[in-house]
This record gives sequence, C-alpha cells and structure tokens, in this order.
Amino acid sequence: MPDTRFTRLDEQLWPLMNKFYRAHQSSMKAVRDAQLWVARRDEIVAALCLRPVAGGHWLTGLFVAPACREQGLAGALIAAAIKDCELPVWLFCHPDLRGFYEGRGFTFDPEMPYAMVERLSRYARSKPMIAMGWVPTQI
Repeated sequence: MPDTRFTRLDEQLWPLMNKFYRAHQSSMKAVRDAQLWVARRDEIVAALCLRPVAGGHWLTGLFVAPACREQGLAGALIAAAIKDCELPVWLFCHPDLRGFYEGRGFTFDPEMPYAMVERLSRYARSKPMIAMGWVPTQI
C-alpha cells in the first residue's frame, strides 16, 4: 500500500469527509456524533463512521475511492477503526459482502440491541441487507 495513513479525523474536519463522499457521487455522509476514520495518501482515499449505539458501535459509511479499490484499504481502515474498541461493532451490508466482512473477523447475524434490530428491519424493507458483528477479544 503506497504510504497510506489510517487516522481518526478531527471533529472540525468532518466536512472534508463529506467532500470526499460527494466527489465520488456517494450518498454516504459523515455523522457528527461518530468517530470519523479515513485512509489518506495525499488526500482522503477511504472513509468510515463509527457511531456509538446502545452497548457498542455501528460501522457505517465505508467507502473507498474507485481508483483505490482492491488494494486492501477497506480492511486496513476497518482494522484501524475497531482496534481499540472495547465494545461490539455492528454493521449492515448487502449479502454479497458477507465473505468480505467475515474475513475481517465479523460474524453473520450477531446478537444486537433492539434499536439495531429495528433499524435493520427498516433498511431491509427496501433492499437486501444483513447484519454482521465483531466482538473484541477478551484478554
């Protein structure tokens, strides 16, 4: 990976993440109440949000610039973002991405708080969607 830095974006810089999403015609948006994580080379090449939810975190907004895909950026960014998490992390994705997330330590159909189950139910009404979860290793 050519000189890529994986860092948490300072809160005051969150508009840069939205600019990144818009530049790639993505409907994703940075969320103010979340940890915003980016992969940078000279500029942002990948991003994700890690939102606090009851009992854990919700990973949303994972997007890699099309020219930078298939280089391991998504997996490395996820690893950096969840490395110090002491609570579970959940995400919703298309069923085709199940293998990708399982390769990063996520499991299919995890136990989730009711608020997350309810969200998944709403999202799944309009498109195919599954839940994946990651639980930190207890030492």
